[in-house]
Amino acid sequence: MTVASSAGTSLIHPTAIVDASAKLHASVEVGPYSIVGAGVEIDEGTVIGPHVVLKGPMRMGKRNRVFQFASLGEISQDKTAKVDDATSVSIGDDNTIREYVTIQRGTLKTLAINNGSTKVGDGNWIMANVHIAHDCTVGSQTILANGVTLAGHVTIEDYAGLGGFVLVHQHCCIGAHSYVGGGAALRRDVLPFLMIEGEPAKPRGINSEGLKRRGFTPEEIETIKEAYKLIFMSGLLMAEVKENLAVMAETSAASRQMLDFIGRSQRALLR
Repeated sequence: MTVASSAGTSLIHPTAIVDASAKLHASVEVGPYSIVGAGVEIDEGTVIGPHVVLKGPMRMGKRNRVFQFASLGEISQDKTAKVDDATSVSIGDDNTIREYVTIQRGTLKTLAINNGSTKVGDGNWIMANVHIAHDCTVGSQTILANGVTLAGHVTIEDYAGLGGFVLVHQHCCIGAHSYVGGGAALRRDVLPFLMIEGEPAKPRGINSEGLKRRGFTPEEIETIKEAYKLIFMSGLLMAEVKENLAVMAETSAASRQMLDFIGRSQRALLR
């Protein structure tokens, strides 16, 4: 990384405050009145808007865009968190982070799976007022609409989409390629490929349109539909469901993905 100094570059606004220990690539832009604290690292092509607060330890990758009034890397709101804890935030490449987003550091709780880090992958579209709490893992290519709130230790897998003001209970996992309609409150794990709507939130089928947009073939989508019927409509016990799904998984990667998800689910499935 080619590091820019905290002063003397036209890409850092003169009203911005950049700690001398922060490491910014020479191409990074920092807008008016933004604060970049100690222990922050930002890679090339990233644009930090005005009135943004970034605190370390935090590493942000390439070509991210952070809009005004976002707060990234602040100490967790968990009561056990301390300012000098060895916790951090990690953000990948090509993310759009809109106004008033908060992404907070992890914790040192023994149940934290990320070793004290809150992690965001690549290419995510994170809209205004989203809150990503301590020890969360957000994959890549997700969409979190306005007002989405993730409690601690939540996992959002790749290509998942959450509509406006969705609430996710701590330790829940939202499976890849799933979509959750606005206003839902999730208290259990959501299988990959599903469409979730309502309050109380319930599966309403599979995310067919999303799968088509991502290049799933009609045959693959049909297999996912069959797996959905097996899991949610057959009336079989979960042990029987897994036996039948294991047979489907021999020839279907999507079925294997669903079976593996069931096996590692910690909060039980939303059914």
